[in-house]
Amino acid sequence: MAETRTVARPYAEAVFKLAKDKNELAAWSGMLQFAAAVAADERIRVLIGNPKVPARRLGELLLGICGDNLSAEGRNFILLLVENGRVEILPEVSEMFEQLKTRHEGVLDAKIISAFAMNETQLRDLVTDLEAKFKRKINANVTVDAGLIGGVKVEIGDEVLDASVRGQLEAMAVALKS
Repeated sequence: MAETRTVARPYAEAVFKLAKDKNELAAWSGMLQFAAAVAADERIRVLIGNPKVPARRLGELLLGICGDNLSAEGRNFILLLVENGRVEILPEVSEMFEQLKTRHEGVLDAKIISAFAMNETQLRDLVTDLEAKFKRKINANVTVDAGLIGGVKVEIGDEVLDASVRGQLEAMAVALKS
C-alpha cells in the first residue's frame, strides 16, 4: 500500500496544481472520484494489467464509461495513466487529491470514533472544540465502536486524541506493568 501511495503522490500533486491554477478544484474532485469508482469496479479491475487487453482498448473502455463526466483534460489524464500502466492507482490519486484540496481550503478531516451514537448537539460541541484546538475548520466523519466502552477517539492526520474508556484502561495497564 505504501508503494501505491508513493506512485500515486506525484500524479495527485500534478492534478492538484493544475486544478488549483485553473480554479477547478471542485470539478477535478468530481472527475477523480467518478474515475476512481470506475477503476475500482471489479469488472474493470480484472481488465487492468490483463495482457490480452491492450492499453489502447482499456483507455477507450474507461473513457466510454466515464463519458461526459470528464473534461478534455480529465480524459487526457486517464489516458496518461493507461499509457503508464497506472490505472489501478486512481483511487489513491483521488484520495490524495482530496487531502490536498481540504488542506488548501483550510479544512481538516477528523475521524471520530464514539462508543455510542452521538446526537447533533454532542457532535456540534465536539467539532466546535476541535476547531478551537486546531484553529481550522473540521470535516467530521463519525463511526460507532462499542468496543471503546465509553468516550470518543479522534484521529486528525497523524494525531490521535483518545478519550475513550478502553484507551484509559490500556494506558493504566501499561503504567502498572512499568
